[in-house]
Amino acid sequence: MHERTIRAHTTAGTVEGFTRDGVNRWRSIPYARPPVGRLRFRAPQPALPWSGVRHCHGFTGCAPQQRRYTLLGMSGLAGRYQPMSEDCLTLNVVTPETPSAEPLPVMVFIHGGGYILGSSATPLYDGAALARRGCVYVSVNYRLGALGCLDLSSLSTRDITIDSNLYLRDLVLALQWVRGNIAEFGGDPDNVTIFGESAGACMTATLLAVPAAEGLFAQAIAESPASGLVRPKEISAEFAKRFATLLGVGTDDAAEALLRVPAAQLVQAQHELIDQGMESRLGAFPIGPVIGDDCLPLDPVEAMRTGRAHRVPLIVGTNAEEGRLFTRFLKMLPTNQSMIEELLADTEPVARERITAAYPDYPSASACIQLGGDFAFSSAAWQIAEAHSSHAPTYLYRYDYAPRTLRWSGLGATHATELLAVFDVYRTRFGALLTAAADQRAALRVSNQVQRRWRSFSRTGVPGDDWPQYNHDDRAVMVFDRKCRVEFDPHPDRRMAWDGFSLAP
Repeated sequence: MHERTIRAHTTAGTVEGFTRDGVNRWRSIPYARPPVGRLRFRAPQPALPWSGVRHCHGFTGCAPQQRRYTLLGMSGLAGRYQPMSEDCLTLNVVTPETPSAEPLPVMVFIHGGGYILGSSATPLYDGAALARRGCVYVSVNYRLGALGCLDLSSLSTRDITIDSNLYLRDLVLALQWVRGNIAEFGGDPDNVTIFGESAGACMTATLLAVPAAEGLFAQAIAESPASGLVRPKEISAEFAKRFATLLGVGTDDAAEALLRVPAAQLVQAQHELIDQGMESRLGAFPIGPVIGDDCLPLDPVEAMRTGRAHRVPLIVGTNAEEGRLFTRFLKMLPTNQSMIEELLADTEPVARERITAAYPDYPSASACIQLGGDFAFSSAAWQIAEAHSSHAPTYLYRYDYAPRTLRWSGLGATHATELLAVFDVYRTRFGALLTAAADQRAALRVSNQVQRRWRSFSRTGVPGDDWPQYNHDDRAVMVFDRKCRVEFDPHPDRRMAWDGFSLAP
């Protein structure tokens, strides 16, 4: 395989990557100092300069998480796992091999994983297909779980400061790195699109309300953001207290212990905390953004609604059958009758009736799965579109396409399947297996549609002339399927059923 090295000069030093398959790649460039020792639980600091050339040919560690989530692929019968390290604040850059006369739009991808798992090294997020079509592609690691997405700041003492929203601060620093360095890689620092899926979509939407992120991106794409994941300081303080108890320490000694405890033990305690929260809901998942600090002063949807979020063009959307994935894996969504009844137990009877009536076949299995998917994902996309569209161009989509293999398996157009189109997986060997000959042409047609629109949006802030902006008059939705089409407010009953619903006590 033809491969050669290529160098670029960053503000911290020279990085060497490699060229292969028509793209240049640099892997695991540090954008921050390692958040270890006394920097654990602190806001990130820019990477220290180095002398000489830093080799960025391979991926270094991903953020600490359960090992089973770090599988990168199979070779023979053995799995290849990515090593984990707290020294994980790195990003990857992919550019077209042939330099462009004009600076290229930059697309920065934020991976999902429920705030507790994932890595920018996941093969799916490679990004070469996007770069080949004319952009500079960046993928980012951020601190996960207890080390980055759990607010433990209430455990700070006079001597030990613990910062909140660490992962958001990580992403802001990564975007500042992009602003200061991406021109060297052929990218346009004034035309950055952030995009993410699932928890990555939540982070994308949340960054719209982070004051420090102002001016660091020009467009945003949120693919399947989840609802109800923000919590106020008081709730996060209660979770922090519980977390200290799980570590076997009192709140007075917790800060000291947090600096000392091995990462694996923090990961273990965080999973116990999540399990506890599932049993006695404190009105929120314990991990994710906390509102009311300098990083995130307001609830993101509230900031959008009142025009205090960054007024950049936004694409937001969901998949037709979000909930089906969660009937098989990560069984955390209410996708059956008993879980739904528990979810709605404390809801006013009128609201409960309105929600179940929006799913006429309830409690049939398919209605339960649809309701669970809407509760977790569609309601968030609807809320965000309603709020942001009053102040900035907003485009809503629904991804309906699923090849027969996914339909036969009972997954359909479930959570994360749009990534197969975004990252051009249907053109790979794995994609060919998924589509079997019968679906290949349709799959490529849908992929081309999604990529063409993401690319147009990253260039101009408009995803194509035939995709109308979302507004409160007609609520246009672009439906991606074998035949793409625009529908107007396709499910008003379901959209309105969740309006104002909250798990908060």
